[in-house]
Amino acid sequence: MAGQGLRTGLTLLLVALLAGCSIGDVRRRPPDRTTASPRPPQTGPPQSGPPSHQEGVEVRHVRLTAGRRYDPPMIEFVTAERGFAQFSGCAAASTTERSCPALLYSTVDGGRTWRPLRHPHPDAANPQLYAVPGTLALFVDPRDWYTSTDGGVTFAHSLGDRAPAAWRAAQGRFQLDEATGRAVRWQGRRMTPLPVQPPVPDLHGLVEARGLLVAAGLDGGKPYAAISPDGGRSWQRTALPAPALGALQPMVGPDGEVRLVGWPPDRTGFPTLWRYLDRWIPLPAEGHPARALSVVPLTTGRFAVSGPAGVGVVADGRYDRLDWPLGPEHYLSLLDDGTVVGRAPAEVLLASGPVGGRHWVRVVLEAT
Repeated sequence: MAGQGLRTGLTLLLVALLAGCSIGDVRRRPPDRTTASPRPPQTGPPQSGPPSHQEGVEVRHVRLTAGRRYDPPMIEFVTAERGFAQFSGCAAASTTERSCPALLYSTVDGGRTWRPLRHPHPDAANPQLYAVPGTLALFVDPRDWYTSTDGGVTFAHSLGDRAPAAWRAAQGRFQLDEATGRAVRWQGRRMTPLPVQPPVPDLHGLVEARGLLVAAGLDGGKPYAAISPDGGRSWQRTALPAPALGALQPMVGPDGEVRLVGWPPDRTGFPTLWRYLDRWIPLPAEGHPARALSVVPLTTGRFAVSGPAGVGVVADGRYDRLDWPLGPEHYLSLLDDGTVVGRAPAEVLLASGPVGGRHWVRVVLEAT
């Protein structure tokens, strides 16, 4: 839902949205490394000042005392208040990567202050940070996973090409198993296939909302959605009128309403959108730009769309520009608490509230 460069940049975020998956298989074959790492050096208390405001955006700029200048961190928020950050490299001009152990921090006040955590493997190459509500996961080359369910206080270590069960189970009760493509249900840390599989050959996503399971996918490029009112024991399939698509992703809006986002085969054109109100209702977007990068559902059937033309909203059959402090490079995502996240390579912005009155916060974190 999170998870940055985060996720080694923005690419994995886009892939996860389009493909409807979580982290997925990580197939890398360097030598194994399982020994415990020493505790990272103490960084001292965070040094921060009062929030400032720029162009209507509250800026929460925090400088951490680390003894060396680190590259910008990976930052993952799971709610508007709770998040995690990982520094994993230093500026090449000042030091070498080996002398910059990874540093891990958490915040519970929306990035105003940050608390240091013990990184379980600070000297590893290419550490990656992922977070969803209740679960934090770190992946380091070649096949090491560290998973925490207590906010990063303790970590469980595991090895594997796939994410551990604790992380996969945290993605939601109903998911697609990335190894088989089948629809499954998680109970605790046990995964079982649904009694009846959705009648769509190429499943792209599965969500649960308002007592319904909604599966979406393609059949030779033609979009289909299937709905189950009984936990996957029976399904009703519906063909969706649309041109051939490259991806079809079900989403749940902050109001609990199910939506569909259909991306064209090149994955860069403007998407086709639907909302579900006892039937699938297509949403026209008159005046929309030709290209789009990301889409998030808003309340009352609306969507926010980012792309080269900036950010706009699809509502009442039209596309209109939004006066949000985001540029063409910002990738949009939606947290479980309804917070909109705008992410670019050098910054993270958070916004809560109604479409026309959102309070924007820019989170800036440095370690020097």
